[in-house]
Amino acid sequence: MQTQTPKSESQDLAPKAQKMPLIWHNILFMTLVPLVAVIFTPLYLMNHGLTWGMVAFLAITYTISNMMITTGYHRYFSHRTYSVHPVIEWLYIFVGAGSFQGSVLAWSTDHRRHHLEVDSHDDPYSRSKGFWYAHFWWLFREDAHPKAKAFPKDLTKSKAIMFQHNYYPLVATFVGFVIPGLIGLACGFGFWGGVLIGGFLRITLSQHSTFLINSAAHTWGTRPYTDTNTARDSFILAFLTFGEGYHNFHHFFQADYRNGIRWYQWDPTKWTIEAMASLGLASKLKKARREEIFKARFAMEEKHVLEQLARGQHAPSFAERAAALKVRINETQTKLRHLHDDYLLAKKNFKAEWAEKRKQMSHDVREAMRAQFAKAKQSRKAEIRVVSIEFKSAYSQWRSLRKDIRRAA
Repeated sequence: MQTQTPKSESQDLAPKAQKMPLIWHNILFMTLVPLVAVIFTPLYLMNHGLTWGMVAFLAITYTISNMMITTGYHRYFSHRTYSVHPVIEWLYIFVGAGSFQGSVLAWSTDHRRHHLEVDSHDDPYSRSKGFWYAHFWWLFREDAHPKAKAFPKDLTKSKAIMFQHNYYPLVATFVGFVIPGLIGLACGFGFWGGVLIGGFLRITLSQHSTFLINSAAHTWGTRPYTDTNTARDSFILAFLTFGEGYHNFHHFFQADYRNGIRWYQWDPTKWTIEAMASLGLASKLKKARREEIFKARFAMEEKHVLEQLARGQHAPSFAERAAALKVRINETQTKLRHLHDDYLLAKKNFKAEWAEKRKQMSHDVREAMRAQFAKAKQSRKAEIRVVSIEFKSAYSQWRSLRKDIRRAA
């Protein structure tokens, strides 16, 4: 978990650095590629017609391109929220290059600094410098920050990552244009059809889908976990970005492999990681503790309640009820944490003792030991259920209180 010191949503008061040289290859690429896609795709379709194969080809290549960024560049390389089989890592490195979003090394370095310096003048794509700056203008000038080339050691020690970084233009061109062209040729709509649809059009859509996280996800949506930065949660953006739109959660719990933590929240990236884990291709999936997630959310709810109470002419009983419920919620949550930790410790100790002594014990002693642990386990679970009911009751009353305060406002 990473928290940031409160920052204003518009820190344009920071001293402006001297303008750095333009990066012309970025400017030309990000101007010409969309132009080619917009102009030549319709012309191609007018001459060759649109087939379901072309639609499927675009959908598949677009999905792969984005997932290489979200599962690979972002949640794996940048945040190390899980581990993967070497084959998957290789796919992230080399297939991900075809997304034309830079090398793993450069992308992850910028992103880690974004989290460290979010919204400040040192944030490489700070939203405080403007919507379009955060979206893609930041890519048009050299980065003057002294840490711009301070590449993380956990990435530089990988030979595959360094190969991709050193030969990025060649790797990206081959994966991003040549391979789609060859697939288009094999599928019957021609090499240039593959280059146009699976190359130019797919790259344009994929890039701007990712860029939305830097711009729109720091502009529109809710902030249920923290208001110390501009990151926001939005289902619409989550849908457009393969689950990356629950950005407020991500900025507070960046070590969590999930962005959408509820079962109903749209997060295909999370589902893909879980699917790989079930197949043995991913492991060590990191998750924030439920109590820590609740604590962050409850702190924001309490802040809103106190702000509403301060603004309105509410009855004093509202403040008294809020204070009493806060105490109840905190007490029951603390009890739950201790009970859960005690249960896990008892389970760990039982397994250790069982592994050490089971061969030395008679059948009757083993059965007695099992029965004793089962009884203790059942008793502890019963305690947890009782306290859980108390916690849910207190939180339900808290939500009702919030509604009462809103109605009275």
